[in-house]
Amino acid sequence: MKWTFKTTLMALTVGTMGLVGCSDPETTAATGTDTKAAASASEIPVQGVTDNEIILGGALDLSGPFAGFGNPAVAAANMYFDEVNAAGGVNGRKIRYIVEDHSYQVPNAVQAANKLVSRDKVFAMLMSLGTPHNLASFPIMDRANVPSVMPITFARPMQEEGALNRRYTIGSTYYDSMKLGIEYLIAQNDISNLCVMYIPSDYGEETNEAVKEISDSNPNVTLVQASSHRPDETDFSGAIAKLRDSKCDLVALSLTIRGAITAVGTANAMGWNDVKFISPATGFHPAVAAAPGGASEGLYAVSYYNDLALRANEPETKAWVEKFKKATGEDASAGAIIGYLSARITVDGLKAAGPDLNADTFNTGLETVSFVDGVTGSTVAITPKSHVAINDVYLSQVQNGAWKTVTQLK
Repeated sequence: MKWTFKTTLMALTVGTMGLVGCSDPETTAATGTDTKAAASASEIPVQGVTDNEIILGGALDLSGPFAGFGNPAVAAANMYFDEVNAAGGVNGRKIRYIVEDHSYQVPNAVQAANKLVSRDKVFAMLMSLGTPHNLASFPIMDRANVPSVMPITFARPMQEEGALNRRYTIGSTYYDSMKLGIEYLIAQNDISNLCVMYIPSDYGEETNEAVKEISDSNPNVTLVQASSHRPDETDFSGAIAKLRDSKCDLVALSLTIRGAITAVGTANAMGWNDVKFISPATGFHPAVAAAPGGASEGLYAVSYYNDLALRANEPETKAWVEKFKKATGEDASAGAIIGYLSARITVDGLKAAGPDLNADTFNTGLETVSFVDGVTGSTVAITPKSHVAINDVYLSQVQNGAWKTVTQLK
Protein backbone atom coordinates (compact mmCIF):
# COMPACT_ATOMS: atom_id res chain seq x y z
CA MET A 1 0.00 0.00 0.00
CA LYS A 2 1.38 3.38 -0.96
CA TRP A 3 0.96 6.38 1.28
CA THR A 4 1.49 10.02 0.42
CA PHE A 5 1.69 13.27 2.32
CA LYS A 6 -1.98 13.83 1.49
CA THR A 7 -3.04 10.37 2.61
CA THR A 8 -0.96 10.76 5.75
CA LEU A 9 -2.74 14.02 6.53
CA MET A 10 -6.11 12.38 5.87
CA ALA A 11 -5.23 9.46 8.12
CA LEU A 12 -3.98 11.70 10.90
CA THR A 13 -6.95 14.03 10.82
CA VAL A 14 -9.34 11.19 11.51
CA GLY A 15 -8.05 11.28 15.08
CA THR A 16 -5.09 10.62 17.29
CA MET A 17 -6.76 7.78 19.09
CA GLY A 18 -4.45 5.22 17.50
CA LEU A 19 -1.89 6.39 20.03
CA VAL A 20 -4.26 6.38 22.98
CA GLY A 21 -6.76 4.20 24.73
CA CYS A 22 -8.26 2.99 27.99
CA SER A 23 -6.19 1.39 30.71
CA ASP A 24 -7.18 -1.45 33.01
CA PRO A 25 -7.94 0.09 36.44
CA GLU A 26 -6.54 -3.02 38.10
CA THR A 27 -3.13 -2.79 36.49
CA THR A 28 -0.09 -2.46 38.75
CA ALA A 29 2.88 -0.22 38.07
CA ALA A 30 6.08 -2.10 37.40
CA THR A 31 8.69 -1.24 40.00
CA GLY A 32 11.08 -4.11 39.45
CA THR A 33 12.09 -6.93 37.21
CA ASP A 34 9.48 -9.32 38.58
CA THR A 35 6.49 -7.24 39.73
CA LYS A 36 3.94 -9.81 38.60
CA ALA A 37 5.99 -12.89 39.46
CA ALA A 38 6.56 -13.57 35.78
CA ALA A 39 8.50 -16.70 34.95
CA SER A 40 12.04 -16.16 33.73
CA ALA A 41 13.05 -17.11 30.23
CA SER A 42 14.87 -20.12 31.62
CA GLU A 43 11.51 -21.59 32.67
CA ILE A 44 9.73 -21.02 29.36
CA PRO A 45 10.90 -22.46 26.02
CA VAL A 46 12.44 -19.83 23.73
CA GLN A 47 10.46 -19.21 20.55
CA GLY A 48 11.24 -17.25 17.42
CA VAL A 49 14.96 -17.99 17.56
CA THR A 50 16.75 -20.55 15.40
CA ASP A 51 20.37 -21.01 14.44
CA ASN A 52 19.94 -18.59 11.52
CA GLU A 53 16.86 -16.48 12.21
CA ILE A 54 15.14 -14.18 14.71
CA ILE A 55 11.42 -13.66 14.16
CA LEU A 56 9.83 -10.41 15.31
CA GLY A 57 6.15 -9.51 15.04
CA GLY A 58 4.02 -6.40 15.07
CA ALA A 59 0.32 -5.56 15.05
CA LEU A 60 -0.14 -2.16 13.43
CA ASP A 61 -2.71 -0.12 11.56
CA LEU A 62 -1.82 -0.41 7.87
CA SER A 63 -5.22 0.25 6.30
CA GLY A 64 -7.24 2.24 8.83
CA PRO A 65 -7.11 5.78 10.19
CA PHE A 66 -3.50 5.48 11.32
CA ALA A 67 -1.96 3.91 8.25
CA GLY A 68 -0.04 7.20 8.00
CA PHE A 69 1.86 6.11 11.10
CA GLY A 70 1.91 2.34 10.58
CA ASN A 71 3.05 2.08 6.96
CA PRO A 72 6.10 4.35 7.17
CA ALA A 73 7.09 2.83 10.52
CA VAL A 74 7.13 -0.66 9.02
CA ALA A 75 8.91 0.54 5.88
CA ALA A 76 11.67 2.27 7.87
CA ALA A 77 12.13 -0.69 10.22
CA ASN A 78 12.37 -3.16 7.34
CA MET A 79 14.80 -0.88 5.54
CA TYR A 80 17.07 -1.03 8.60
CA PHE A 81 16.65 -4.79 9.02
CA ASP A 82 17.46 -5.35 5.34
CA GLU A 83 20.78 -3.55 5.80
CA VAL A 84 21.58 -5.56 8.93
CA ASN A 85 20.68 -8.83 7.20
CA ALA A 86 22.77 -7.95 4.14
CA ALA A 87 25.75 -7.49 6.47
CA GLY A 88 25.28 -10.95 7.97
CA GLY A 89 22.55 -10.39 10.52
CA VAL A 90 22.89 -10.32 14.29
CA ASN A 91 25.24 -12.88 15.80
CA GLY A 92 24.80 -14.95 12.64
CA ARG A 93 21.02 -14.70 12.57
CA LYS A 94 18.87 -12.81 10.03
CA ILE A 95 15.87 -10.80 11.26
CA ARG A 96 12.40 -11.50 9.88
CA TYR A 97 9.67 -9.00 10.80
CA ILE A 98 6.10 -10.30 10.41
CA VAL A 99 3.47 -7.56 10.48
CA GLU A 100 -0.30 -7.93 10.85
CA ASP A 101 -2.80 -5.18 10.03
CA HIS A 102 -5.39 -4.59 12.76
CA SER A 103 -6.96 -1.51 11.08
CA TYR A 104 -7.13 0.04 14.54
CA GLN A 105 -9.67 -2.51 15.75
CA VAL A 106 -8.97 -4.05 19.16
CA PRO A 107 -10.49 -7.47 18.31
CA ASN A 108 -8.29 -7.58 15.21
CA ALA A 109 -5.27 -6.67 17.33
CA VAL A 110 -5.95 -9.52 19.74
CA GLN A 111 -6.41 -11.92 16.83
CA ALA A 112 -3.15 -10.67 15.32
CA ALA A 113 -1.29 -11.11 18.61
CA ASN A 114 -2.64 -14.64 18.94
CA LYS A 115 -1.50 -15.48 15.42
CA LEU A 116 1.94 -13.92 15.82
CA VAL A 117 2.65 -15.40 19.24
CA SER A 118 1.00 -18.81 18.92
CA ARG A 119 1.42 -19.68 15.24
CA ASP A 120 4.36 -17.60 14.00
CA LYS A 121 6.13 -18.03 17.34
CA VAL A 122 7.64 -14.54 17.34
CA PHE A 123 10.46 -13.78 19.75
CA ALA A 124 9.25 -10.22 20.48
CA MET A 125 6.52 -7.82 19.42
CA LEU A 126 7.87 -4.62 17.87
CA MET A 127 6.03 -1.29 17.39
CA SER A 128 2.50 -2.61 17.97
CA LEU A 129 0.23 0.42 17.67
CA GLY A 130 -2.45 1.70 20.04
CA THR A 131 -2.86 1.64 23.81
CA PRO A 132 -6.00 -0.54 24.11
CA HIS A 133 -4.64 -2.84 21.42
CA ASN A 134 -1.41 -3.41 23.34
CA LEU A 135 -3.14 -3.82 26.70
CA ALA A 136 -5.47 -6.44 25.26
CA SER A 137 -2.50 -8.31 23.77
CA PHE A 138 -0.18 -8.24 26.78
CA PRO A 139 -1.65 -11.38 28.46
CA ILE A 140 -1.11 -13.37 25.27
CA MET A 141 2.46 -12.14 25.00
CA ASP A 142 3.31 -12.59 28.67
CA ARG A 143 2.22 -16.21 28.76
CA ALA A 144 4.83 -16.97 26.09
CA ASN A 145 7.47 -14.61 27.56
CA VAL A 146 7.27 -12.38 24.47
CA PRO A 147 8.52 -8.82 25.20
CA SER A 148 6.81 -5.62 24.04
CA VAL A 149 9.40 -3.44 22.30
CA MET A 150 8.81 0.22 21.36
CA PRO A 151 4.99 0.18 21.03
CA ILE A 152 3.64 3.16 19.07
CA THR A 153 1.90 4.88 21.96
CA PHE A 154 3.13 7.20 24.71
CA ALA A 155 0.51 6.36 27.35
CA ARG A 156 1.66 5.50 30.87
CA PRO A 157 0.25 1.93 30.86
CA MET A 158 2.87 0.97 28.26
CA GLN A 159 5.53 1.62 30.91
CA GLU A 160 3.56 0.50 33.95
CA GLU A 161 1.39 -2.47 32.96
CA GLY A 162 3.17 -5.76 33.55
CA ALA A 163 6.69 -6.83 34.40
CA LEU A 164 9.46 -4.34 33.65
CA ASN A 165 11.65 -6.97 31.99
CA ARG A 166 9.10 -7.31 29.18
CA ARG A 167 8.38 -3.61 28.54
CA TYR A 168 10.52 -1.17 26.54
CA THR A 169 9.14 2.16 25.33
CA ILE A 170 10.44 4.81 22.98
CA GLY A 171 9.82 8.03 24.89
CA SER A 172 8.41 9.99 27.78
CA THR A 173 4.72 9.69 28.61
CA TYR A 174 2.05 12.14 27.54
CA TYR A 175 1.76 13.25 31.18
CA ASP A 176 5.45 13.87 31.82
CA SER A 177 6.24 15.55 28.50
CA MET A 178 3.20 17.83 28.57
CA LYS A 179 3.90 18.81 32.17
CA LEU A 180 7.43 19.85 31.18
CA GLY A 181 6.18 21.87 28.19
CA ILE A 182 3.40 23.61 30.08
CA GLU A 183 5.64 24.51 33.01
CA TYR A 184 8.22 25.99 30.64
CA LEU A 185 5.65 28.20 28.90
CA ILE A 186 4.26 29.30 32.27
CA ALA A 187 7.69 30.34 33.50
CA GLN A 188 8.67 32.11 30.29
CA ASN A 189 5.40 33.98 29.76
CA ASP A 190 4.14 34.78 33.27
CA ILE A 191 1.01 32.71 32.67
CA SER A 192 -1.61 32.62 35.40
CA ASN A 193 -4.80 31.31 33.73
CA LEU A 194 -4.50 27.75 32.48
CA CYS A 195 -7.05 25.83 30.40
CA VAL A 196 -7.34 22.40 28.80
CA MET A 197 -9.26 20.88 25.91
CA TYR A 198 -9.04 17.09 25.85
CA ILE A 199 -10.49 13.79 24.74
CA PRO A 200 -11.48 11.80 27.84
CA SER A 201 -9.21 8.80 27.19
CA ASP A 202 -5.75 7.78 28.46
CA TYR A 203 -4.32 10.21 25.92
CA GLY A 204 -6.41 13.20 26.93
CA GLU A 205 -6.68 12.36 30.61
CA GLU A 206 -2.90 12.38 31.00
CA THR A 207 -2.80 15.98 29.76
CA ASN A 208 -5.77 16.86 31.98
CA GLU A 209 -4.00 15.35 34.99
CA ALA A 210 -0.81 17.26 34.20
CA VAL A 211 -2.75 20.54 34.04
CA LYS A 212 -4.49 19.80 37.36
CA GLU A 213 -1.20 18.91 39.03
CA ILE A 214 0.39 22.18 37.87
CA SER A 215 -2.59 24.21 39.07
CA ASP A 216 -2.68 22.45 42.44
CA SER A 217 1.03 22.85 43.10
CA ASN A 218 1.59 26.38 41.77
CA PRO A 219 -0.20 29.10 43.76
CA ASN A 220 0.27 31.57 40.89
CA VAL A 221 -1.54 29.41 38.35
CA THR A 222 -5.26 28.63 38.22
CA LEU A 223 -7.07 26.10 36.07
CA VAL A 224 -9.93 28.33 34.94
CA GLN A 225 -11.58 26.16 32.30
CA ALA A 226 -11.56 22.52 31.17
CA SER A 227 -13.57 21.04 28.33
CA SER A 228 -13.76 17.48 27.05
CA HIS A 229 -14.51 16.61 23.44
CA ARG A 230 -15.42 13.69 21.23
CA PRO A 231 -12.71 12.37 18.91
CA ASP A 232 -14.93 13.18 15.90
CA GLU A 233 -15.74 16.73 17.02
CA THR A 234 -14.92 19.34 14.39
CA ASP A 235 -16.62 22.57 15.49
CA PHE A 236 -14.83 24.23 18.40
CA SER A 237 -16.18 27.76 17.95
CA GLY A 238 -18.34 27.59 21.09
CA ALA A 239 -15.59 26.06 23.21
CA ILE A 240 -12.99 28.54 21.98
CA ALA A 241 -15.32 31.47 22.66
CA LYS A 242 -15.87 30.19 26.20
CA LEU A 243 -12.14 29.84 26.78
CA ARG A 244 -11.56 33.34 25.48
CA ASP A 245 -14.21 34.70 27.86
CA SER A 246 -12.44 32.87 30.69
CA LYS A 247 -9.27 34.81 29.84
CA CYS A 248 -7.12 31.72 29.29
CA ASP A 249 -3.42 32.47 28.85
CA LEU A 250 -2.42 28.92 27.84
CA VAL A 251 -4.56 26.08 26.51
CA ALA A 252 -3.29 22.48 26.60
CA LEU A 253 -4.75 20.60 23.64
CA SER A 254 -5.10 16.82 23.66
CA LEU A 255 -7.44 16.50 20.72
CA THR A 256 -7.23 14.71 17.40
CA ILE A 257 -4.83 16.10 14.82
CA ARG A 258 -7.69 17.69 12.97
CA GLY A 259 -9.12 18.93 16.26
CA ALA A 260 -5.89 20.62 17.28
CA ILE A 261 -5.55 22.33 13.91
CA THR A 262 -9.19 23.43 13.99
CA ALA A 263 -9.02 24.72 17.57
CA VAL A 264 -5.95 26.86 16.92
CA GLY A 265 -7.33 27.95 13.56
CA THR A 266 -10.62 28.99 15.17
CA ALA A 267 -8.80 31.09 17.77
CA ASN A 268 -6.71 32.74 15.06
CA ALA A 269 -9.82 33.46 12.98
CA MET A 270 -11.48 35.06 16.01
CA GLY A 271 -8.50 37.34 16.43
CA TRP A 272 -7.69 35.79 19.80
CA ASN A 273 -3.96 36.36 19.61
CA ASP A 274 -2.99 36.75 23.27
CA VAL A 275 -3.26 33.04 24.04
CA LYS A 276 -0.89 30.10 23.55
CA PHE A 277 -1.71 26.49 22.64
CA ILE A 278 0.37 23.37 23.30
CA SER A 279 -0.08 19.81 22.01
CA PRO A 280 1.46 16.47 23.05
CA ALA A 281 3.81 14.51 20.79
CA THR A 282 0.93 13.25 18.66
CA GLY A 283 0.65 16.75 17.21
CA PHE A 284 4.32 17.01 16.27
CA HIS A 285 4.00 16.09 12.60
CA PRO A 286 4.81 17.90 9.34
CA ALA A 287 1.16 17.68 8.32
CA VAL A 288 0.18 19.76 11.34
CA ALA A 289 2.71 22.49 10.67
CA ALA A 290 1.70 22.61 7.01
CA ALA A 291 -2.04 22.91 7.72
CA PRO A 292 -3.80 24.90 4.96
CA GLY A 293 -4.10 28.63 5.48
CA GLY A 294 -1.64 28.62 8.37
CA ALA A 295 -4.38 27.27 10.64
CA SER A 296 -1.91 25.86 13.18
CA GLU A 297 0.42 28.88 13.20
CA GLY A 298 1.78 29.50 16.70
CA LEU A 299 0.96 26.05 18.08
CA TYR A 300 3.53 24.53 20.43
CA ALA A 301 4.17 20.79 20.72
CA VAL A 302 6.42 18.54 22.76
CA SER A 303 8.44 15.84 21.02
CA TYR A 304 11.35 13.45 21.49
CA TYR A 305 13.46 14.72 18.59
CA ASN A 306 13.79 17.85 16.48
CA ASP A 307 11.98 18.14 13.18
CA LEU A 308 14.21 16.56 10.54
CA ALA A 309 13.86 19.61 8.30
CA LEU A 310 15.97 21.50 10.86
CA ARG A 311 18.72 18.90 10.43
CA ALA A 312 18.65 18.91 6.64
CA ASN A 313 22.34 19.83 6.41
CA GLU A 314 23.50 17.12 8.81
CA PRO A 315 25.20 14.48 6.63
CA GLU A 316 23.70 11.46 8.41
CA THR A 317 20.22 12.96 8.45
CA LYS A 318 20.38 13.97 4.80
CA ALA A 319 21.62 10.52 3.76
CA TRP A 320 18.86 8.70 5.66
CA VAL A 321 16.10 11.00 4.38
CA GLU A 322 17.27 10.49 0.81
CA LYS A 323 17.57 6.74 1.31
CA PHE A 324 14.04 6.51 2.69
CA LYS A 325 12.71 8.62 -0.18
CA LYS A 326 14.44 6.39 -2.72
CA ALA A 327 13.17 3.20 -1.09
CA THR A 328 9.56 4.27 -0.62
CA GLY A 329 8.95 7.23 -2.89
CA GLU A 330 7.76 9.21 0.15
CA ASP A 331 9.15 11.84 2.46
CA ALA A 332 10.22 10.72 5.92
CA SER A 333 7.50 11.38 8.49
CA ALA A 334 6.93 10.81 12.21
CA GLY A 335 6.10 7.16 11.60
CA ALA A 336 9.29 6.61 9.61
CA ILE A 337 11.40 8.10 12.39
CA ILE A 338 9.75 5.84 14.97
CA GLY A 339 10.33 2.83 12.73
CA TYR A 340 14.00 3.61 12.18
CA LEU A 341 14.76 4.31 15.84
CA SER A 342 12.83 1.26 17.04
CA ALA A 343 14.68 -1.02 14.63
CA ARG A 344 18.08 0.39 15.59
CA ILE A 345 17.38 0.03 19.31
CA THR A 346 16.18 -3.54 18.81
CA VAL A 347 19.22 -4.55 16.76
CA ASP A 348 21.60 -3.03 19.31
CA GLY A 349 19.83 -4.96 22.06
CA LEU A 350 20.01 -8.22 20.11
CA LYS A 351 23.72 -7.74 19.45
CA ALA A 352 24.42 -7.09 23.12
CA ALA A 353 22.35 -10.13 24.12
CA GLY A 354 24.89 -12.39 22.43
CA PRO A 355 24.38 -15.71 20.63
CA ASP A 356 22.56 -17.32 23.57
CA LEU A 357 19.35 -15.39 22.89
CA ASN A 358 16.30 -15.55 25.13
CA ALA A 359 14.07 -13.01 26.86
CA ASP A 360 16.44 -12.69 29.81
CA THR A 361 19.59 -12.12 27.74
CA PHE A 362 17.64 -9.74 25.47
CA ASN A 363 16.57 -7.77 28.53
CA THR A 364 20.17 -7.59 29.71
CA GLY A 365 21.29 -6.57 26.24
CA LEU A 366 18.71 -3.82 25.86
CA GLU A 367 19.69 -2.42 29.24
CA THR A 368 23.13 -1.62 27.80
CA VAL A 369 21.85 0.21 24.70
CA SER A 370 23.18 3.77 24.65
CA PHE A 371 23.94 6.09 21.74
CA VAL A 372 23.39 9.56 20.31
CA ASP A 373 21.51 9.06 17.07
CA GLY A 374 23.02 10.84 14.11
CA VAL A 375 19.78 10.99 12.12
CA THR A 376 17.48 12.54 14.73
CA GLY A 377 20.01 13.89 17.20
CA SER A 378 18.21 12.06 20.01
CA THR A 379 20.02 10.55 22.97
CA VAL A 380 19.04 6.91 23.53
CA ALA A 381 19.81 5.22 26.84
CA ILE A 382 18.10 2.17 28.36
CA THR A 383 19.16 1.11 31.85
CA PRO A 384 18.10 -1.53 34.40
CA LYS A 385 16.13 1.20 36.18
CA SER A 386 14.54 2.78 33.10
CA HIS A 387 13.32 1.07 29.95
CA VAL A 388 12.40 4.40 28.32
CA ALA A 389 14.73 4.64 25.32
CA ILE A 390 14.65 8.37 24.55
CA ASN A 391 14.84 10.71 27.50
CA ASP A 392 15.07 13.88 25.41
CA VAL A 393 12.00 16.13 25.37
CA TYR A 394 11.87 19.14 23.06
CA LEU A 395 9.46 22.03 22.73
CA SER A 396 8.77 23.24 19.18
CA GLN A 397 6.47 25.82 17.63
CA VAL A 398 4.82 26.19 14.23
CA GLN A 399 6.41 29.23 12.62
CA ASN A 400 5.63 30.10 8.99
CA GLY A 401 4.26 26.64 8.30
CA ALA A 402 7.19 24.67 9.76
CA TRP A 403 8.28 23.35 13.14
CA LYS A 404 11.00 25.38 14.84
CA THR A 405 12.70 24.15 18.02
CA VAL A 406 12.17 26.47 20.97
CA THR A 407 14.19 24.62 23.60
CA GLN A 408 15.18 21.23 24.94
CA LEU A 409 13.14 20.59 28.07
CA LYS A 410 14.90 17.45 29.21
